[in-house]
Amino acid sequence: MRILVTNDDGIYSPGIVALAELAAELGDVRIVAPAFEQSSTSMAITAARPLHYRRTKVGSFEAFRVDGTPADCVALGAYNWDRVDLVFSGINLGLNVGSAMWHSGTLAGAKQAALLGIRGIAFSAPMPDDEDEKVDYAALKPFGRKVVEAILADRTIFLANVNYPLSPGGVVWTRQSVRHYDGRVVADTDPMGRDHFWFTAVPVEATEEGTDRWAVERSLVSITPLRIDLTDEVALKHARTTTGDSP
Repeated sequence: MRILVTNDDGIYSPGIVALAELAAELGDVRIVAPAFEQSSTSMAITAARPLHYRRTKVGSFEAFRVDGTPADCVALGAYNWDRVDLVFSGINLGLNVGSAMWHSGTLAGAKQAALLGIRGIAFSAPMPDDEDEKVDYAALKPFGRKVVEAILADRTIFLANVNYPLSPGGVVWTRQSVRHYDGRVVADTDPMGRDHFWFTAVPVEATEEGTDRWAVERSLVSITPLRIDLTDEVALKHARTTTGDSP
């Protein structure tokens, strides 16, 4: 099995090495990741300039850095490797639960894989509250194996989002946490007197049981099966029933 590993934190992030080590238990590994951090780039691709694909050193793994986004990396990685069977993206430095799925560059790596007909899995873990403390990737590895085995055993799952708590106590299947947010733009000025803006968001509702966020809050590893098709089937059926096929 050939496994392409990418991320959005940059090719020298410690999370990508941990994920490559997990992938190496399953097959041949090649790392293709952004040269620089690409967090929150979502599914962006580079269309207005050429991309550069350069060999680099990442642990003992064959690795290449790309001056582009996670989606670029997966597209180039698949193109330059004869056959890719699976794409792992992460381990992200920070959770990607709930609405973060819309913005996540980590998840975009797995989504790009699915668009290319390759199974994709995104992995994320929270950052410790203490900035001097590091994520214990060794403690996550046994749960990573269990997660991958569960996903690969179900051929109907082509795209999945995995979120670890810092100290996992089990694994659970979940749905995406969908909450409304009190979003605001906070205006301020920098030391040079120039206007700048901060985006803030405070959740309005409590966490729903059975969701990714709910699982992580209970020290459970969350596995959320996803799909590329964003069609709201219920709304589509209702629209066709009430207005017909032609509005």
